[in-house]
Amino acid sequence: MHGAGKALWTRLSCPTSRLHVQFLRYIVVGGVATVVDFGVYVLLVRGLGIHYLAGNAAGFSAGLVTNYLLSVWWVFASRRLVSRSAEFVVFAVIGLAGLGISECCMFVGVALLHVNDLLIKVSATICTLLWNFGVRRRMLFRDRSQGDPGG
Repeated sequence: MHGAGKALWTRLSCPTSRLHVQFLRYIVVGGVATVVDFGVYVLLVRGLGIHYLAGNAAGFSAGLVTNYLLSVWWVFASRRLVSRSAEFVVFAVIGLAGLGISECCMFVGVALLHVNDLLIKVSATICTLLWNFGVRRRMLFRDRSQGDPGG
């Protein structure tokens, strides 16, 4: 790549501290993580006959790792924690809270309301997307442009 193409690639591939760009990128990252999540879920539940709550937890976990790797590479420009291990632990704990939200949505929707599990999983994914972005941005990443440790 040369000139303008290289500049565009650099701009698109570098993390940013601008909130609206972070949120749009987080949606893209969330989309990729959701494909991983749903893929594992469908494979386990529909393909192997695993219980839907166990399949949901496994898919969510695979999506969590995908989301972490892409978020630190592309979405968030500055970090609060120096230790990558500690950062992943906090990221995962926030994700576990999101998993709790997701599991509650799945249980209520499937077991109590008798709604299709994939439809409920979409709703649960939207709820956890909002939770995860807000809490992760606030707790793990800082906004360099304003010097604000929470954005």
